[in-house]
Amino acid sequence: MTAPTFAAVAGIALACALVVGAFGLLALRLLSRGSLVTQLIVVAFATVASVVSGTAAVASLMYLSTHDLTVFYSVVVVAGIVSLVMAAVLGRSLVRDNQYFRAAAVSIGRGESVTSPDRHTSTEFASLAGELAATADRLTESREREKRIETSRREIVAWISHDLRTPLAGIRAMAEALEDGMAPDPERYYVQIRGQVDRLSGMVDDLFELSKIHSGALQLTFERVALYDLISDTIADLAPVALAKSLDLRFEGERGLSLQADARELARAVGNLVMNAIQYSPAGSAIVVSATRHVDGRAVISVVDAAGGIPEQDLPRVFEAGWRASEPRTASAWGTGTGRSGGAGLGLAIVEGIVRAHAGQVTVTNVHNGCRFELLLPQHPLG
Repeated sequence: MTAPTFAAVAGIALACALVVGAFGLLALRLLSRGSLVTQLIVVAFATVASVVSGTAAVASLMYLSTHDLTVFYSVVVVAGIVSLVMAAVLGRSLVRDNQYFRAAAVSIGRGESVTSPDRHTSTEFASLAGELAATADRLTESREREKRIETSRREIVAWISHDLRTPLAGIRAMAEALEDGMAPDPERYYVQIRGQVDRLSGMVDDLFELSKIHSGALQLTFERVALYDLISDTIADLAPVALAKSLDLRFEGERGLSLQADARELARAVGNLVMNAIQYSPAGSAIVVSATRHVDGRAVISVVDAAGGIPEQDLPRVFEAGWRASEPRTASAWGTGTGRSGGAGLGLAIVEGIVRAHAGQVTVTNVHNGCRFELLLPQHPLG
């Protein structure tokens, strides 16, 4: 083909394509609010019409036989029909995917789960459907978590209100008795008032500690801590309380373990667990505090008591702030380790917050006639 001939053919094809394309764009603009299937059919028709018009214009100049032109037009018509049918099928599939995505968006907005269909028009749509289903699951978990947090907050307020009322009423009654000169033993009243004030101070300390944990304001000062020394000091501090209940409070395990930790906060967490066990262990039973090394290298501090188990359905909730169960053993979860808490459901929540601040993990499991609380702590929490 000579250059002039090629230029003529290209020019004719370009002119036909531009004309058909202009009409196609106009049709798409008019159908901008129409069905996706209709728009795809217009695109397919414009493509076929562009090829047919250009080819027909050139063929009418080149073909000498009417029979050849008839054959060409017959082939073009069949190919065009097949193309339009395929465009309609593809459009229906896209419409079906679009309907699914709209329904999925509505379900996510309502907090409902989303199930991905078995088939999609393309791999990209299938991937998008999977992401939507995963997003719906994450949002459902987030809503449930927020609901639990809100419930926990209300429980904290209710328990704090209840637990504040008792010591305050006692202080007021004793103060009125002292004021009216009706106290038979003023010195004893002074001691009781001091005890009630200490109890209130413990509750305030718990609330302040928990607020720092939840707000991320808990600042840790890391240093090398010998676990045996830390646990021994805690046992020594609480030994008189354990002795008063005829409890065997003792240490077992390795004595040479150490790690990077905030000694004060970690001692508070261990003290919470030990006091928790003391408060609800029966007289004559043993409380064993141990320090061992986990197979993955983490240090493990465990407190095992004989205070009765916790119902299995309640185990996932024992570290939620403000939550209490009706079982006597579960109520033990709410000490602060000082013996002064009013029991507002903060003790184990504080333990979990302190351990998490150390990049560790706290667990609870039922053992024979009691519970095992474990603090799993990395050697270097700052990484």
